[in-house]
Amino acid sequence: MELGLYTFADVNPDAGAGDRGRDAAERARHLLEEIELADRVGLDVFGLGEHHRPDYLASAPAVLLAGAAARTKSIRLTSAVTVLSSDDPVRVYQQYATLDAISNGRAEIMAGRGSFIESFPLFGYSLDDYDRLFAEKLDLLLAIREQEKVTWSGELRASIDGRGVYPRSVQEKLPVWIAVGGTPQSVARAGYLGLPLALAIIGGEPARFAPLFDLYREAARKGGHDPATLGTSINVHGFIADTTQAALDAYYEPSTAVMNRIGRERGWGPSGRAHFEASASPRGALFIGDPERVAEKIVAHHRIFRNDRFLLQMALGLMPHDQLMRGIELYGTKVKPMVAEMLADEPVDAMAK
Repeated sequence: MELGLYTFADVNPDAGAGDRGRDAAERARHLLEEIELADRVGLDVFGLGEHHRPDYLASAPAVLLAGAAARTKSIRLTSAVTVLSSDDPVRVYQQYATLDAISNGRAEIMAGRGSFIESFPLFGYSLDDYDRLFAEKLDLLLAIREQEKVTWSGELRASIDGRGVYPRSVQEKLPVWIAVGGTPQSVARAGYLGLPLALAIIGGEPARFAPLFDLYREAARKGGHDPATLGTSINVHGFIADTTQAALDAYYEPSTAVMNRIGRERGWGPSGRAHFEASASPRGALFIGDPERVAEKIVAHHRIFRNDRFLLQMALGLMPHDQLMRGIELYGTKVKPMVAEMLADEPVDAMAK
C-alpha cells in the first residue's frame, strides 16, 4: 500500500492585506521543504488541493508541484483535488503533462467537483450546472488523455474538431483519479468508467464508508473493468509525533480552528476537545498518535477498505513548520516500515480485493 500526504497549504486568513503576499511566500517555501523531506524519507505520494479562498495558498497546484518536481526524485505528485468543473480540461491536461515532463513521469490528476464553491462564480460558471459540468469536462479530459488529436462535442464547453493537445505526458496514460466525499452516484461513476477512486473521510466512523467501496467495485464490474486493477485511496486527517499526547496537543488547536471556521459557514455546531479526542480513538476518523498507534490504525482500516493508497492531511490549519517536518520524518522512517511489516503478515485472502 502506498502512503502519502496531502494538503491545501493553509495560510492565515486573518492576515492584513499587506501581509498576504509575504505569508504566501513563506508558506510556499515551507511547502517545498515538506515535499522534499517526504520524498527523502520514502513516502510515495504528495497531493496538493485547489482552493480559491484567503485561508489557502494553493489556487494553482500544478505550479507548486512543478517546483517540488525539480527538488524531488521519486515521490508521485498529484492534485488533491483539481476542481475540474470550473477549469478547462485542455489546460488541466497541458499543465499536468508538463508536470509529468518535469518530474519524469510522476504526475497525477485527482479530479473532483470541489468541496467549496468559490471557483464557480470566480470563473463564470453556474452552480445550477454543478454535476453536468463535471461529467462533461471529465469526458473531455479522458478523451484528451486517450488521443493526441481530439474531436469532441459538448453542451457547456465549446466543441473541439480534430485539434492536437500538447505536450503529451511521459506516462502512456496520465493517471486520473476521481475524488469523492461520499456521494454514491460519484462513486459508481468512477467505477463504471474504470478510474481509480479516492474517498475523503473527515468525520464520523470510517468503517461506515466501506459499502461505498463495495459499490465502486460492483460498478467497475458492470462497466467491464476488473476491480483488482483499479486503485483505491482513503484520504484522512491526522498527525504523527513522538508521543500520542504530543500529537494530540499539537493538532488540536490548528485543526479545530479550521473545522469550526468551515462549520460556521455551513451551519455545523462547534467542536471541542472531547469531540476531538473521540475522533482520534481507534474507531474515529482522525489518525493521530505516535508512529505505532498510527501504523496500527492504518492497517486496521486497510482490513476494512482493502485500499491501495492512504493519504494523510497533517498540514491542517496553521501547523508550525518544525512540527510538520518532524511528523513527516516519523511518517516515512517509522510508520511506513511498520505498516509494510504488518501488511506482510496479513493472509493472502485478506489482501485480495
